[in-house]
Amino acid sequence: MKASALRHLWFLIEETQTSTLLGFSDAELIQQLLRQVEQDKLLTGEESNTMQAYIRSRVPLIRDLAQARMA
Repeated sequence: MKASALRHLWFLIEETQTSTLLGFSDAELIQQLLRQVEQDKLLTGEESNTMQAYIRSRVPLIRDLAQARMA
């Protein structure tokens, strides 16, 4: 996976409203973020699968960051 795609993902997470990050189910959050990355970056099928797995593994961190923003 390209570093630019990862940086873009984390930029999207920072720009996404906290209520969105916390309000979606895990599956919905993964799909929403993946859709946004795919919309902005051209990913191959393999890169898309890798990005999806990466997001899935980071959902607890994403939610923790969103909770911290609320504090």
